Amino acid sequence: MTIEKWVSDLAQMVNPQNIKCNESLKQYTMTKLGGNADVFVMPETEEEAANIVKYAYENNVPLLMLGNGSNMVVRDGGVRGIVIHFAKLDRIDIDGEMVIAQSGALIKEVSKLAAAQALTGFEFACGIPGSIGGAMAMNAGAYGGEIKDVIVDCTVLTPTGERIVLSKDELELAYRKSVITKKGYYVLNAKFHLAKGDQEEIDAKIADLTFQRESKQPLEYPSAGSVFKRPPGYFAGKLIQDSQLQGKGVGGAEVSTKHAGFIINKNNATATDYIETIHMVQRVVKEKFNVDLELEVKIVGED
Repeated sequence: MTIEKWVSDLAQMVNPQNIKCNESLKQYTMTKLGGNADVFVMPETEEEAANIVKYAYENNVPLLMLGNGSNMVVRDGGVRGIVIHFAKLDRIDIDGEMVIAQSGALIKEVSKLAAAQALTGFEFACGIPGSIGGAMAMNAGAYGGEIKDVIVDCTVLTPTGERIVLSKDELELAYRKSVITKKGYYVLNAKFHLAKGDQEEIDAKIADLTFQRESKQPLEYPSAGSVFKRPPGYFAGKLIQDSQLQGKGVGGAEVSTKHAGFIINKNNATATDYIETIHMVQRVVKEKFNVDLELEVKIVGED
């Protein structure tokens, strides 16, 4: 099958204006890195999303789901096949203490809307830059809170396009992993249970967490956030800092001088620069401390 055939078939399922060929993925990732997607498609409904997933499966077309691109590094050669982007699936509904958010909704927007309704439990997410889909897949967390603390259930598509609902236990949420990543599911929406709280306390907590984030993280540069998972018994940022790697990097990529756990796109870096900087950090930390730094970010695409 040709790219033209994919586009023609997809145009029967979604608005043709939501299909793009040879689309640069730089504008869809927080690192501002990466090559082009053969075909880029944005479903407007969950049914459209299911049809695309089913089509890719039945026709053996490679399919990559892209959320807010906050936890993903796309290689310079881009992505073959179809990239499905859920940005238009961004509805957030609040009913009492229940919050239902679609995959493309930004997690910090869910936190903001919950806070506006005096609902507590989601303050931890006020500064997380990802989407609900990515947050579910990685069991996103910050400042002592994580998705598994508030999740009720999650509706996903299997790789064949079948829609199923997974309970909290079925999601197998653990530190930066879930059954979603293990089985290659695509998140459609998630339901959270929060609690009524004191408006002033919620606002104060969000203000405090926002200050902590803005004062400690290099938000002025494109980055994928925390690049590495926390190794058992250590902190990745401390190991990198103690390895004297801050300010060092390859090409336009650099280990942040503000937060050692971040690798920033400081000066028109390529994805190759960024990935080589990651490997340099892993190599030096292994040599100095005999600790293997495992990636929290996902690297996709071709060189």
